[in-house]
This record gives sequence, C-alpha cells and structure tokens, in this order.
Amino acid sequence: MDFLTLPAVPALTLDNVSWPACLTGGAGELTSGSLTIADGKISAPVEGATHVDMKGAMVLPCFVDMHTHLDKGHIWPRAPNPDGTFMGALTAVGADSRTRWNAADVRARKEFALKGAYAHGTRAIRTHLDSASPQDDISFAVFREVRAEWAGRIDLQAACLIGAEQCDPNGAFAHTADVVAESGGTLGMVTYPMPDIADRIRAFFGMATVRGLTADFHVDETLDTSSNTLKLIAEAVLETRYDAPVVVGHCCSVSAMHETEALQTLDLVAKAGLHVVSLPMCNLYLQDRTPGRTPRMRGITLVHEMKARGINVSFASDNTRDPFYAHGDLDMVEVLREATRIGHLDHTGPDWVHSILTNPARACGFAAPSLSPAAPADLVIFKARTWNEFFARPQSDRIVLRGGQQITRTLPDYAELDHLMRTA
Repeated sequence: MDFLTLPAVPALTLDNVSWPACLTGGAGELTSGSLTIADGKISAPVEGATHVDMKGAMVLPCFVDMHTHLDKGHIWPRAPNPDGTFMGALTAVGADSRTRWNAADVRARKEFALKGAYAHGTRAIRTHLDSASPQDDISFAVFREVRAEWAGRIDLQAACLIGAEQCDPNGAFAHTADVVAESGGTLGMVTYPMPDIADRIRAFFGMATVRGLTADFHVDETLDTSSNTLKLIAEAVLETRYDAPVVVGHCCSVSAMHETEALQTLDLVAKAGLHVVSLPMCNLYLQDRTPGRTPRMRGITLVHEMKARGINVSFASDNTRDPFYAHGDLDMVEVLREATRIGHLDHTGPDWVHSILTNPARACGFAAPSLSPAAPADLVIFKARTWNEFFARPQSDRIVLRGGQQITRTLPDYAELDHLMRTA
C-alpha cells in the first residue's frame, strides 16, 4: 500500500520533498524544497494550489530500463535452469523457445512483465528479442503490437539478439536486420571469441549502417580473460567511423583481466564513445558458479573505472524469472540497490542515480527523465528521507505518478500465467 494517497486536484504542491542534487545541477547528495504539479507537468508555483507536507520524502523521475528480455521473462516454472550455469540457461531457453514461443505465449508474458514494470515506476524499456529464424518474425510482430498498446505508459524499444556465428550479411540475418529496421528497432548481436569475430563485427556495423540502425551488443559474458571482444568492438567503431550510438552490455571478462589490459581496453571504449550497461544481478547469478564451490568473483564490469574515463554507464534489470536469472521483477529500485551493494557505489560520489535515469535515456535515445519545469510529472515518491533510508528497504510503499496522477500500483498475480506454465 502507498504510504500516502495524494489528492487529485488541478494543481498540487508537494512541500518538504527532497531529490538528488545532481538531477537539478546542485552539489551534494540531496536538495530539499517544494515541487508543484499542474496540467500533468512539473510547474512553477501556482496560486491556489493544494499543498501537502511530504515530510522529507524523496522524489525521482520515472525510470529507464535499457536492457531486458521480455520474450524470455517468467518461463522459470516450466523451464528452470537445471544447474544455475550459463550453459544450463542456454539449453533450457533453447528447448523452451523452440516448442513454446508462439505469438500468444510471448505476448502474455511480455504484458505481464510490463504491468509489473509500470507499477514499479518505469517509463521506458529496451528489450532484446531472440531472433533466430523464424522467431524474429514472431517476436517482432508481437513487439510492434504491444508497443502501440503501451504507448503513453511505457516507451518500448527492441533489439534483435543472435549469436555472432549467425551474423552473415548474405544469410538469414539479412532478413532479421530488415525486420528490425521495419520495426524501428536496434541491431543486436552476442560477441565471443571466434576465429573471424573481428570480421563479423565489421560486417555487423556495415549492415547497421546500410539500414540506419543503432547497435546493441551482448559482450564477453564470461570471466574467461581470453575473451575481449569489447576491445574489437571499440576498434571496429573507430575503424569504420560508425557514428550511431553503440551499447555494450555485460562486459564481465574485463573485470578479471590483468589491470594493464583491462584499462587499455577501457581507454579504447572511451575513445570510441561506447555506452556501457551493467547487469549486476544476472551476472552475479551466473558468473563464477561451480558446483560445491563458493563463488569468488561478482561478475560486475569495471563501472568505477569506466565512469572515471567519462564512459556513459548504466544499470538495468536484464532477465527476470527465466533460466538466465531466476529472480527479479523489472524493479529499477531493486537494480540500483543491488548494484550499489555489488559494485560498492556508496562512498564514490552522489550521482550514481543517473545510471537508471539520464544515462540509459542518452544511450537509447529515450526522452531524458527530468525534474525541470515543463517536464512530464512522471514521478516516483519514496517515504525514505535519505539515501541510507532509501537503500535499507525495498520501498514497496512508493507512490508512482504518471502525468501528475497517482496510479494504482497493484502488481500482476503470478496465477495469470498458470495456463502457460504447464510442462510438456
């Protein structure tokens, strides 16, 4: 239950609220003051507005979740990971997708996930869609329909997802790339060591350039230090002068490399202007998992070193209740809380909140979340009065405003998916 029901009035002033100082150009952790909402937007003070004392409550703009897998989400009950490993996840998802991912199945699970994200306060999502033929035609058709239906609630983008061995300009991937272009999507690929991986990356950028597409890679999702396709992507961007935004996700192996090689790679990433998205919860779940052995490494990429180089760093949900990550609910508060703990973001500056707001919006081209006058009053309000209080609890009683109106935050019941979870 929300900690407060706000009055539905033409003009509302929230007195005694706080917000991250970095969002309005201030110094320090939090700024305190009043926030007025009128005509669905943040406004200058309005005479006659209804005032509510918020007692120090923290306000954030609604979130941007830039790396998800809505097509995989919530299949865990029928397709669990047998051993918690990366290979176990690939095998389980492959078997499930081949037999179960028709349009009705993908749509139902996607809509279920979006209901949860909306209730948690997310306003924009990029999803990856498994795109080996014929799944590309099925999933992108569903995506286009769902994107139209959710317009005004959650802005949606989609990137195709295929393995590097399938990136052939003369093969089936050419059709997938055309589907992506027709859908207003982003070209995506998973990169890992192969004899001709550098050539495949360059061919990928050629396909993206011809179709006017941005790029989004899954990169080095392993702790094997011999895997450094991140460096190859940065080199290819510089060599080909590809000038559209490039997102690289995961980048786990750089965290295990020798310091010299790791930092030289990050220097190239900065020079190439790549946008990095870290997926700390999924990487913690899969990486360094060995039966009977306690994991030693966290899997998170070098976010501090990246930020120090001016690289645009974001955090995102990644998978939810599927073989790649058994947990999660597309809740960006959970993502930031866990990223803070896993990556030691505390004591390193007060502006990491950008990583779930302005940074992912910039990387993907979404409208930037803002607390400035005339910005949409798409807000999440927390009873927490300090960052310590914010991170100490899951903030389940938060208020979500969309267009200045408080929404009902009832989460969808898992029973809605029961008819899809019968095992074959």
